[in-house]
Amino acid sequence: MGFLIWLIIGGVVGWLASLVMRTDGQQGILLNVIVGIVGAFLGGLIISPLVGVGTINDGISIGSVLVSLVGAIILLAIVNLFRRGRVR
Repeated sequence: MGFLIWLIIGGVVGWLASLVMRTDGQQGILLNVIVGIVGAFLGGLIISPLVGVGTINDGISIGSVLVSLVGAIILLAIVNLFRRGRVR
């Protein structure tokens, strides 16, 4: 059941991050899910200890989704930086 929640929340977070970074037209649903899951992982490693908010594994809350969203936005910014040489 946890894997299914990761896929659903990862897809939503990846989609929202791609809307914020204006890369939604370049990505499909599979890439949105991957960006969301990897972004949630990065957010859990980097941002969660700094702000003291749990991750999605600890339970779904607004704080954990926001940490995942910020991690996914950071991931897309890094990808854009290497792909285009600049962040949009």
